Amino acid sequence: MPDLTHIDDKGRVRMVDVTAKTPTRRTAIAQAVIHMSAAAFTQIQEGTVTKGNVLETARIAGVMAAKKTADLIPMCHPLNLTHVQVDFFSSADTHTIRIEGTARINDLTGVEMEALTAVSVAALTLYDMCKAVDKAMTITDICLLKKTGGKSGTFTRPVDNR
Repeated sequence: MPDLTHIDDKGRVRMVDVTAKTPTRRTAIAQAVIHMSAAAFTQIQEGTVTKGNVLETARIAGVMAAKKTADLIPMCHPLNLTHVQVDFFSSADTHTIRIEGTARINDLTGVEMEALTAVSVAALTLYDMCKAVDKAMTITDICLLKKTGGKSGTFTRPVDNR
């Protein structure tokens, strides 16, 4: 098992020192899936949710959240993101929307947490804007799909055969 980098030799929490690292281009792609009723799904697709344009509001929320990750996750480094993108993939068969977030940087540390925060907050925003229609919505499958750059190189999530 690898050493826990956020714990010092006395068991105290710490921010990892990245001073000696070399900046590299780093990208992370994450996802979340929100499951909802047919009524909520239809209203989102038709743009008839009374609170407004649900998907564009969630997209903005996801981008803003990625930029605030270090304010939310205690040991994250504040990063100068060079790109954040949030996209939506709807499935009428399952009444789900898969949210995919990409974060990119040229820096000393990775952007996995920024991509994960983006999709999480985008999903929460979808819930908030549609809860009057469906309070039973669920958010699932928040995970890292891929990351590139840095010392550990490329990670691609294996296909999940659940």
